[in-house]
Amino acid sequence: MQGPALHCRAAGRPRKYRSDTFEHTDMMTDQAIGIPGMTLPIENQYLRLPEPFYAPVAPAKVPTPRLLAWNGPLAASLGLADFAPDDDDKARVFSGNLLPDGANSIALAYAGHQFGHFVPQLGDGRAVLIGDLLNDRGQRVDLQLKGAGRTPFSRGGDGKSSLGPVIREYILSEAMHHLGVPTTRALAAVATGELVYRESALPGGILTRVASSHLRIGTFEYFAARGATDELAQLVSFAIHRHYPEVAAADDPVVAFFGEVVSAQATLIANWMSLGFIHGVMNTDNMTISGETLDYGPCAFMDEFVSNKVFSSIDRFGRYAFDQQPVIAHWNLASLAACLQLVSDDRQALDAQLKTFDQQFNETYVARMRLKLGLLTAREEDVEMIASWMNYLQDNSLDFTVSFRALANQLAPGADIRFGDFERAWRERVALEGADPIAVQRQMQRVNPYIIPRNHLVEQTIDDALNGDFEKFKTFNRAILEPYVERAEYAPFAVPPTADQRVRETFCGT
Repeated sequence: MQGPALHCRAAGRPRKYRSDTFEHTDMMTDQAIGIPGMTLPIENQYLRLPEPFYAPVAPAKVPTPRLLAWNGPLAASLGLADFAPDDDDKARVFSGNLLPDGANSIALAYAGHQFGHFVPQLGDGRAVLIGDLLNDRGQRVDLQLKGAGRTPFSRGGDGKSSLGPVIREYILSEAMHHLGVPTTRALAAVATGELVYRESALPGGILTRVASSHLRIGTFEYFAARGATDELAQLVSFAIHRHYPEVAAADDPVVAFFGEVVSAQATLIANWMSLGFIHGVMNTDNMTISGETLDYGPCAFMDEFVSNKVFSSIDRFGRYAFDQQPVIAHWNLASLAACLQLVSDDRQALDAQLKTFDQQFNETYVARMRLKLGLLTAREEDVEMIASWMNYLQDNSLDFTVSFRALANQLAPGADIRFGDFERAWRERVALEGADPIAVQRQMQRVNPYIIPRNHLVEQTIDDALNGDFEKFKTFNRAILEPYVERAEYAPFAVPPTADQRVRETFCGT
C-alpha cells in the first residue's frame, strides 16, 4: 500500500542559511516534515554560525534502501510516531535519498587529540547533520545520518559505513540509554543495498543518530588551534544556549560553562565505570560537551573483571584502559580549558573548575557503587569495601555483571557463603543498615543489570545480519529495553561467554 505523501525533497546541494552572529532566540521555520494534517518544524541551528563551522554537503544516494530497525518510542518522543508509516518511505528518508523539508544537510568541522597526538583537521568524514528539532520535553536534538557518504572532511575515505557498525551502535547506544547512562540514541537503521569495500566487500548501512548536539571538545580545539577567537567565542555562546542556558547570567559565563562540562563528564565516566564499560577511544573528538556517550566503535562491556582491561585493537599501549578513563577525561578537559583560556580572562578560575573533576568523579562513582552493593547510607569504610570487592572479582576472574546480582542473591534466607571473607564482611556492613535483607536484595537488583550488550552476542548478531538473518537483532533490541528485569525469554542475553566465545579485541568501525 502506498504510504501518505511525505513533505520531502530529493537530496541535492543543500540550501544555505548564514548569520554572522548567534541570536539567543528559538528560530522556527515554515518548512515541515510529516503527513497531511500534521507538521513538525525542523531547522538546523548550527547554520546560525558562519561557514567555517561546517561544510554544506548532500547525503549520497543509495540504490535500494531497506529499513532494518525503527525506534518507535524514540520516534514518538520526537513527534515522529505517525511520520511515514510506510517502511519504504522511512528507508528513503533515513538513508538520505530524500531530505525532509527544512533540512539543511552539513558536515561539522572539528579537530582532536587522537591517542594524545593533535590532529588539527578532522570533521564529519562519514556523517551528515540534517537538522534539529524539539522533543516532547522541549529539548532540542540533532538528527544525523552516519555512513551517508563522502564529505570535505573524509580524508580520502568513501564516507560509507558497512552494516556491522550500524548494528553495533544501534544496540550499544540503546542499551546504554536503558541502563540509565547519558548517550546518543539510535532512531533508525537502514541497509543501503550497496557494497562497502574494506578488507572485503560488506553490505552497507546508515544509522540515524539522535544527540542533544554533536559539539565535541575537538570542536573547540579546531578554532583554538587557528587562533580564531571570534569563532571560538561564538561557539561558546552557541554551546551555552544549547546545553547550559542557566550559566548565561553568571559573572563569567565561560568559566561557569566549563564547570558544567566538568560535572557532566565526571558523572558520565562514573556511570561507565560502575557498569564495567570501556569506551576504547576517548579522543577529544569523541567527547561531548553535553556529557553524552558518543561513538561506539571499539567499546566493550567487560565480562570477567580486569582493572586495566583493554579491548580496542588500536589502543596498543593501554591509554584508554578501563582504569585510565577518569585520568583521560581529566586530560581531555584540560585540553578544553586551554581552548577556553582564549575567550576568558580568568585562567585561575578555569583551573579551579578543572581541579574539581577528581572529587566529583570519586563521589559519584562511590555513591553508585554503594547502591550496587546494597549500602544505602554512607560510611567512611565503604571506599575500602568497594575496593575489596573489585579486588575479589579480579583475583578470582569473576564476571563483573553477573557477580553483583549473585551477591544480591546471597541475601536470600539460608544462602551459604559464596564469596569468602569479603562476603562475611559485607554481610556485617549490610546488617548495619537495619533494613530487611530481601528489601536490600531487591534494591540491588534495581541497579545491577541483568542484561548488558555482551561482546560475543553483539558479534553473533552482526554475523547473522551479514548473512541476511536479522532475528537476533530484533530480539536483542527488545531484550535491552528493560536491562534490570529478569525475563526467562531473554535469559540467553544474560549468559557470560564460554572460553571459546570470548571476544578479546574490538575494532573501529570506520
